[in-house]
This record gives sequence, structure tokens and C-alpha cells, in this order.
Amino acid sequence: MQPQLIFLGAPGSGKGTQATRLIKECGYQHLSTGDLLRKEVKEASELGKRVTAIMNAGKLVDDNTVLELLKKNTDLASGAYIFDGFPRNGDQAKLLDEVVLKGSNSKAVYFEIDLDLLFDRLVNRRTCGKCGEIYNLKFKAPAQAGVCDKCGSTELNQRKDDVAETVKHRLDVFKETIEPVLKHYESEGRLVRLDASNGSDEVFSSLKSLI
Repeated sequence: MQPQLIFLGAPGSGKGTQATRLIKECGYQHLSTGDLLRKEVKEASELGKRVTAIMNAGKLVDDNTVLELLKKNTDLASGAYIFDGFPRNGDQAKLLDEVVLKGSNSKAVYFEIDLDLLFDRLVNRRTCGKCGEIYNLKFKAPAQAGVCDKCGSTELNQRKDDVAETVKHRLDVFKETIEPVLKHYESEGRLVRLDASNGSDEVFSSLKSLI
């Protein structure tokens, strides 16, 4: 059976892009804590209202809330998942093992990349409000400024947590918290490091060799 994959890396390091390819080509299911939380916010659930202000400020949602979401959306007996956005610190890594993974075959994949490059990626990121296509004004701009190449929409929006001040805070938090996570998985022989500055195809080839 394919291993459960835990994607680790700063915002903008390419985890989502690679997850999409694994879903299409290898049958994985994607569990993005960010997407799950945004879904709750969009549905204006009790949980969604509670986390809206936190997400807009670029802060982290508490562990119990995230674990609740993950447990609700996983059935490890039915297939393989990509955990994206959790864990973010050493304690969360242990909790994920104990509460959700429970000894199942799993590997942690760390997308390594220069954080200054990531800052530029994030503050210039735009998402089509109609079809969800993602652009970068600096590295992958649409052919016609302000118009989606895929659907023609002019709703190319910047996420609230992609503004410069919030991005800086998110990257600072990442730098402060990632080392204990890496040490946890490295000590158990479950950590794989990938150079996320390589091309998308090269990174994907490395990923496929894990499963």
C-alpha cells in the first residue's frame, strides 16, 4: 500500500502543485489544512467564524481544531493521503502520529527552498476568483495583464494572507518552528528532503520514487 505522505515546507514552496499531480497520477487524496479551514470559513460554520480573524492575520489555528478536521476527513484504510499544512511544530508531529496516523506507513517530505525567493512568490501570487487558476505577477503572469488565461475572468485576486507584512510573519513563524518537526521525522528515518527550487517535473520524479 502507498505510504501516507506528510508534506513539509514554507508557504509557496510548491507543495500544492506536487500534491495535485500525485492526486491525478497516483490516486492520492489531498488533505490541506488551509483548504479545510477556508471551507469552514466559506460555509460560515461555528468553526469558520472562530478562525477567520486568525487566518487573516496569518496566525496559526490551534492543534485541537486542526486534528478535529483531519480526523473528520481521513479514512486510512481506504487509501493514501497527503497531509499538507500540518504538522507545523514538534508537538503537532507527535500528535499527528498518535491521533491520526497511528503507526501506519508514512513518510515526511520536506520541500527545501530559499525563503527570500518564497517571499517574492507569495506577495506576487494571484488566484482567479472564477476557476481557481494560480498566477504569479513576477514569475508566471497571465498573457494579458489582469485577465485569466484559462477562463477569461478579470477577477485575479490576492489572498489576504499574501500581503507583504503577513507573508513576512508567516515565513518568520515557519523558520522558528520547522526544525523540531524535521528532527522528529529524521530521528525515525521517515524524512525525505527535496530541492524545491528544481523544476516541477524533476521534483515530481523524486516524489514518485518514494511510492
